[in-house]
Amino acid sequence: MIAVLKHELRSYFHSFTAYVFGAFFLVIIGIGALLYNLQAAVSNFEYVLSFASIIYVVIVPLLTMRVIAEERKQRTDQLMYALPLSTMQVVLGKYLALLALYLVPILIICAYPLIFSFFGEVYLPVSYGTIVAAFLMGAALLAVGMFLSSLTENQGLAAGLGVAVILFNYYSVSLAEYFSATARGSLIVILLCVIAIALLTRALTQNQTFATMVWAVLCFIICVLYLTDASRFENLVPNVMKRLSLFEQLNVFASGVFDLTAVVYFLSVAGFFVFLTVQSLEKRRYL
Repeated sequence: MIAVLKHELRSYFHSFTAYVFGAFFLVIIGIGALLYNLQAAVSNFEYVLSFASIIYVVIVPLLTMRVIAEERKQRTDQLMYALPLSTMQVVLGKYLALLALYLVPILIICAYPLIFSFFGEVYLPVSYGTIVAAFLMGAALLAVGMFLSSLTENQGLAAGLGVAVILFNYYSVSLAEYFSATARGSLIVILLCVIAIALLTRALTQNQTFATMVWAVLCFIICVLYLTDASRFENLVPNVMKRLSLFEQLNVFASGVFDLTAVVYFLSVAGFFVFLTVQSLEKRRYL
C-alpha cells in the first residue's frame, strides 16, 4: 500500500496536477475571503468555506477522473492484479494519495483564521471546526469520485458523472422541494431507487440472479411497510434528500454547531464508496 501511495504522490507532484489543484482551490478560497472577510469586514472565516463549497463540483471530478479510468484505458490496471498486494491495499494507496494531495491546501488555509484574528474577533473553534468538516466532506466526495472513475475507462465520462452526482448532492436540499411529499409519490421514487440499486448490484457482481433477488427483497420490504402504514412515507423523500446532502452537513458546522453525527456520516460515505471501488476492481479481476 505504501508503494502505491508513493507512486501516486510522485505522479501528482511530478506533473501539474497537484499545483493546478492547489492553486485553483486557494484562489477560490482567497476570493471568498476577499468578499466576506475583507470587503464586507466580517471576521467569520467559516462563511468563506460554506461559500466556496461549490468548487468541489469541479475539483473533485477533475482530480479523480483519471485515478482508475486512465489505467483501465491504457490496460495498466491488469498490472495491479499481478502485484503482491490485495485490491483493498491498492485502492487505499490511491485514496490516501488523493487525501494527501487534498490536505496540502487545507493545511495552508488553516493559517487564515489566525491572520484574521489580528484584525478582528474570530471565533477560532468554529472556524477550525468548519475546516475539519470541509476536509471530511472532501474525503467523502473523493471516495465517490474514485468509485465513479472505476466504472469506466473514459476519463471524460468519469468526470461528467462526478459533476452530475456532486451537483445533485449540492442542490439536493433545494430540489427536495420539487419532490412529492405524498406517501404514494415517495413510494414511486423509492421503488425507482431500488431499481437503480439492483442495476448497480448487477454491474458490480455480474450476477443477474443475485441482483434480481436484491430487487425482489427490497421491493417486498418496502411494499409491506407501505401497506401496513402508508403515513410513514409522507415527506420521506424530501427529508431523506436533505439528510443525505454532504454540503448541508458542512453548513451545520458553519453555523457554529459541531455535529458528531455529520462526522460519522462523512466517514461512512467515504468508507462505503472505497468499499464499492474495491468491489468494482475485484469484478474486473475475473472478467
